[in-house]
Amino acid sequence: MNQTAGTTRIGLLGTGPWAVATHAPALAAHPGVDFVGVWGRRPEAAAALAGEHGVAVYEDADALFADCDAVAFALPPDVQAPLAIRAAQAGCHLLLDKPVATNVAGARELAEAAARARVASVVFFTLRFAKETAAWVAQQAAVDGWFTGRAQWYGSLFTPGAESTPYAASPWRGEKGALWDVGPHALAVLTGVLGEVTALTAAAGPGDTAHLILRHASGASSTVDLSFTAPPAAAGVEVSVRGEEGAAAMPGWGGALDAFGAALDALLEASRTGVPHPCDVRFGARITELLADAEEQLGRG
Repeated sequence: MNQTAGTTRIGLLGTGPWAVATHAPALAAHPGVDFVGVWGRRPEAAAALAGEHGVAVYEDADALFADCDAVAFALPPDVQAPLAIRAAQAGCHLLLDKPVATNVAGARELAEAAARARVASVVFFTLRFAKETAAWVAQQAAVDGWFTGRAQWYGSLFTPGAESTPYAASPWRGEKGALWDVGPHALAVLTGVLGEVTALTAAAGPGDTAHLILRHASGASSTVDLSFTAPPAAAGVEVSVRGEEGAAAMPGWGGALDAFGAALDALLEASRTGVPHPCDVRFGARITELLADAEEQLGRG
């Protein structure tokens, strides 16, 4: 295998729409990366994606791990977790998708495996890496006196008659709903500004709608409203905080491609310095703990 001097060899696991539209193009374009190859559960899809980017296709995930310094995941969470454990054991740094798992035991096992192997990890919470929203989170986190926050994430992914997207066909999204798919984004933003969540209360709404009330280590409280079954006219995303300085609303953000490139930068930095990133696998495991708590309270576990 040929490697450009000073670059990190990285492979991709996954061949779905997220991998096609975001992960593979970002890996191929990054100047600090040698995009080694692709593994997928559907060999024909893996071959097509690898061919599109001129990289190798792997029939065996462990063979990909052996050829890489790091691996990126675009897989359902409970497929991702055991494979990521094997990757960590092989010495690969981990660029994970959210949630890292949908069960607490799997998330904790993954975090422990990464710690034992001393590999760097970053979980791709999009809004913590998109330029506009990452800057907003950092700016608000530096301000004292926040009293409360709110995140509303209403989508129509599973609303009858709504326009279909490739993600609507995802079995795990259909089973777990907005709580597990976009809930991690909302929690990652609010904890980034208001601090760790110390208490959570959940209540169910219509369809898959979930309402969360959070208490944060800073003393602030926040609310989160999530749905994939909202009427199309009601769909939208809003995040804001309020406190002594007034109110601040999160701005919009660009596409995920640049955000994934920033997450890749963060992984390379963490692997080089040994300094954990705030959105590492331990943080990802904590998000899984919170969502599992909410799911149990909702009676959906």
